[in-house]
Amino acid sequence: MTVALRMPPDFAAELERKYFWWEAVDAAPRTEARILAQAMSFANFDEVRRLETVLGPDALVEVMLAAQPGWIDPRSWEFWRGRLQRATGRSIPDIPPQRKFDAGDV
Repeated sequence: MTVALRMPPDFAAELERKYFWWEAVDAAPRTEARILAQAMSFANFDEVRRLETVLGPDALVEVMLAAQPGWIDPRSWEFWRGRLQRATGRSIPDIPPQRKFDAGDV
């Protein structure tokens, strides 16, 4: 599932510089959803308020619902889940997406 965000380009670039300290694995640029999910995992409270102000709670919920395993850590997931469910009334799963390993697939 892809998320169609409309982050201001300078804001997206700022978040990417701040929250990604490694080079991208391939030549493809990171998606706005991936950048925002990383920011949601590491933002301090002032930055949380800024994300909410700039993007709005519905956009943040969309990122959570489209997140891939490992994008948002469990502690941050619980923080955002409680905050965004209250703000939007939308349902968000109790736990973040997780990788599935099935020994039967080997």
